[in-house]
Amino acid sequence: SLADSGNNNHLVTTAKANHRPYGIDFLNGTTGRFTNGRTTVDIIGELLGFDQFIPPFVTARGRDILIGVNYASGAAGIRDESGRQLGDRISLNEQLQNHAATFNRSIQLLGTKQAATNYLNKCLYYVSLGTNDYINNYFVPGYYKTSRLYTSDQYAKVLIDQYSQQIKRLYLLGARKIALPGLIPLGSIPYASSTLCPKNLTCVANINNAVLPFNAGLFSLVHQLNQELNDARFIYLNISGMASSDPSVPGSRVANVGCCPVLGGACILDSTPCVNRTEYVFWDAIHPTESSNQFTARRSYSAFLPSDAYPYDISHLVNMQI
Repeated sequence: SLADSGNNNHLVTTAKANHRPYGIDFLNGTTGRFTNGRTTVDIIGELLGFDQFIPPFVTARGRDILIGVNYASGAAGIRDESGRQLGDRISLNEQLQNHAATFNRSIQLLGTKQAATNYLNKCLYYVSLGTNDYINNYFVPGYYKTSRLYTSDQYAKVLIDQYSQQIKRLYLLGARKIALPGLIPLGSIPYASSTLCPKNLTCVANINNAVLPFNAGLFSLVHQLNQELNDARFIYLNISGMASSDPSVPGSRVANVGCCPVLGGACILDSTPCVNRTEYVFWDAIHPTESSNQFTARRSYSAFLPSDAYPYDISHLVNMQI
């Protein structure tokens, strides 16, 4: 959902953002983006020089796919079952099938498989998953048994092992420049303190600690993939580090509650959000405001600190000759 731009609009799911106040500050109005304005992916696209937003897979037609395609789906995870209590969603495995369809359509448009491969080799792939494998799986024991099957260290390894195979499949489908953002401390999102752990600071700390081995594993995976697949380039984006060292945002920001009135994690339909949106970290109980997304996108694109990106940031990744 951090990147979804409309793929969930016609699914049977409660994970939808195609109603106000979502999109209240977005040029095109309410589109299915889970924020008040642009997503991190939208802003990275602008920083790359795109003059239009990357279309969601469900509406991308004809030569539109050569601009780019957004496969993201609210509530989707690395694991197929993640988010199922919310309804339909397009898991990462299904998103990979959709990219295979895009690859085949690119062959038709460009004439040969080699031409399509060469084209996709130049693209930036931003692959951001894992949040729902925690907040809509591991930490929902009423629906999922993962927390009874695995310790948090074991679960992180299970996720990274599966993610590794999925990223390699993406590589086989033409991807050569892949950015992999880590997770923010999920105990710090308003949804954790209000719904997953009401009035329980130990639980909040446990959620934050559970994410640490996932981020460490993803960092190691990036290092490993760069050695294994030497005709591709992978980078790790340290989103949690950016969130904790925030030198570019002066003044205090509201981080313990979202800007819009919520039910569960989402904005209540047609509710009135806060006016001072740039002072809020979160839009609803889970998703960041546009101003937070802008901060994350800019530091991902051009690292402010050496720790923001490994081994380099998106601006260097896209300019590399492979």
